[in-house]
Amino acid sequence: YKMEYITSHLGELSALVTAICWTATSMAFESAGKKVGSLSVNLIRLVMALVLLGLFTTITRGHFWPADAGSHAWLWLSLSGLVGFVIGDLLLFKAFVVVGARVSMLIMSLTPPLTALFGLIILGERMTLINILGMILTISGIALVVLARPVKGKRFSLNFPVAGLLLAFGGAAGQALGLVLSKLGMGKLDAFMSTQIRVIAGIAGFSIVFFFMRRWGNVRKALKNKSAMGSISIGAFFGPFLGVSFSLLAVKYTSTGIASTLMALTPVMIILPARYIFKEKITTKEVIGAFIAVAGVVVFFVF
Repeated sequence: YKMEYITSHLGELSALVTAICWTATSMAFESAGKKVGSLSVNLIRLVMALVLLGLFTTITRGHFWPADAGSHAWLWLSLSGLVGFVIGDLLLFKAFVVVGARVSMLIMSLTPPLTALFGLIILGERMTLINILGMILTISGIALVVLARPVKGKRFSLNFPVAGLLLAFGGAAGQALGLVLSKLGMGKLDAFMSTQIRVIAGIAGFSIVFFFMRRWGNVRKALKNKSAMGSISIGAFFGPFLGVSFSLLAVKYTSTGIASTLMALTPVMIILPARYIFKEKITTKEVIGAFIAVAGVVVFFVF
């Protein structure tokens, strides 16, 4: 009976596991970023992810590199990797250091509605009134967490540094645009190969950034920091590798709407670990805001 239940709900269970993976990876990368800087963390975890994905595709398809992908796929997926990983994740990882993983992942709940918005602009996909309502609900939940009581002489004030909030928003926008560009380039290509191309482009992009900023010394220091490398390894395993794998399983065995909604539970799941591992002070208002933001995602996809 238990096995039957697991088989019949494999998609939903995979989506929940994905949300747990995103929770683990965001906290691991926050911890590593505070020790060795977000820039080094980004490059090292992409190299780790490429190795893990390469080993996986060697077992499943017989080759390490995405050799049978066409030029169209390489162009759009490389652009997707540069926008999603280099720009989006660079901003997100910096946000982890400035405002923490919990608030960053809450703002990242804007990714689904932003993806729909970019889909409307670039792919001509439609947005319904329910989609717009879901977007408003998500924004309301985020606003409840980040807005503080107005100080005298100011119309509004914030609970968190504005730079950190803008960085997290940039991360959400980068990830959303990266997803739309992935859709343009992926076609019938294997999802793991598509991820591999994105990761290769991400590594190339960060290598150029490191070359011009002359930050290779930081990478060497990060590689020698055992504690940071432990966190990066955990983040790489649960994020680009395991998280991606389970998200693909989720989409394969259940509807995209249900999968996306369950995977968007990270801002709620991260509350308890943030409270007990990072000892963050969390108010009732912040908990309610996180639930409202996730409810917005539910409305966006399910109705």
